[in-house]
Parts: sequence; C-alpha cells; structure tokens
Amino acid sequence: MSSPLTIAQDQHYEGNDWWTWSVWIEGGPSVLDAVKQVTWHLHPTFPQPVRTLTNRDEKFRLKTAGWGRFLIRAEVTLRTGEVIKLRHELCLTYEDGTPTDA
Repeated sequence: MSSPLTIAQDQHYEGNDWWTWSVWIEGGPSVLDAVKQVTWHLHPTFPQPVRTLTNRDEKFRLKTAGWGRFLIRAEVTLRTGEVIKLRHELCLTYEDGTPTDA
C-alpha cells in the first residue's frame, strides 16, 4: 500500500550555481493533522544534516540553500507513534530548465 503522503519541493536559482530551496510534506488536511513531526535527512555535507520539524501550518517545510542533486529522506512520525518513511530526489534546475549534473 502506498502512503497518502509525498514530498514536494520548490526552488529559486540565486546565480553562481547556488539555489534556495525547500521541501515539505503533501497530503490531505486530515492526514497532515495526524502528523506529529517530520525528521528530514539531508546530504551529510549539510550543517545539521538531520532536522526535525513540527510546523504543521507550513506542512513541515524545511527551507535551506545549496547546490547539486541528492536523495532526501523523511521520517514522518504520526501521533499514533507509527513512522512513515519517504524519499525524494532533490533535483535543482537552472532558469532555462536545465537540471544540475551533480
């Protein structure tokens, strides 16, 4: 069975191979209401590569900056104690739509 939750992303190219970007959890309102917290696992080169957020009103959005492409993992902890594991390949693109190589 697939999860009713997914990871979404947005980005803004700042220039000089650098982006501001964010990821968040998408799901129906009642499903998001059942989420207690989300623990984001970023690439190990990030300062604080493991970050736990409880900001339900922002869909547990993580805002940061960087470059490249890597796998982001999220552990979604429900109020019942159940943990749902999600994965998302962060892919940043230049203004012309060309994806980054690394």
